[in-house]
Amino acid sequence: MLSTREMFERRRQRNRTSLKKNANGQPRLSIHRTSQHIYAQIIDDAKGETLVAASTLDADFKKAGKTGADVSAATAIGKAVGELALKKGLKLVVFDRGGFRYHGRVKALADAAREAGLEF
Repeated sequence: MLSTREMFERRRQRNRTSLKKNANGQPRLSIHRTSQHIYAQIIDDAKGETLVAASTLDADFKKAGKTGADVSAATAIGKAVGELALKKGLKLVVFDRGGFRYHGRVKALADAAREAGLEF
């Protein structure tokens, strides 16, 4: 029987493989969630570089005195990454939820990024 971590890794790899096949060269909005923070970055897999990144560890977010472990934090990070992407001229991305289920903080981040102007 597989451990929880092994199942997570399988889910993440299955999701990422499918995304890369269907991405057609589009950048990938990758999400990582921990119990205390949430991270989002837009990655160009062809060049292997991060184009835009935002997380609850950023100085602007920390100054606001918020915690990174709730839906409001995920919404703020989604909005921030969406705005940064639009400034760089990125509008169309592929959403990579990793091995996380699409609900709660992950869903809140995705919805906020869409509201900020990203399309996926």
